[in-house]
Amino acid sequence: MADAPLTVFEHLGGEEGLRVLVDRFYFHMDERKDSQRIRKMHPKDLTESKDKLWRFLVGRFGGPNLYVEKHGHPRLRMRHMPFPIGDAEILAWVTCMDLALAEQVEHPELRTELMSFFSQVAQHMKNKA
Repeated sequence: MADAPLTVFEHLGGEEGLRVLVDRFYFHMDERKDSQRIRKMHPKDLTESKDKLWRFLVGRFGGPNLYVEKHGHPRLRMRHMPFPIGDAEILAWVTCMDLALAEQVEHPELRTELMSFFSQVAQHMKNKA
């Protein structure tokens, strides 16, 4: 019997790999000058933000549905409506995620697939011109 192909969750290193991805994402958000507007939308202590993103990504990419178990349906757009999100904020968010993925994901095809997903989600959050 042939081995089943790895899931995205497995390619990303499971829960621990996704925790590293989230940490690197927020590291870049902290470090980049062009990300300061989106950084200021987050609390000073990123513990809860990191946990929520990590839980969401674990479930989205094939692991246990940790976010839904703790917080219910993600309703991403509704949860992001209080924050003014336009093209500059989207670009900053996507750039931070692209940098984190470049550090974490070796396979170019998988990185492209993931960036397509993250770009679509970020565009969906847009709520200002």
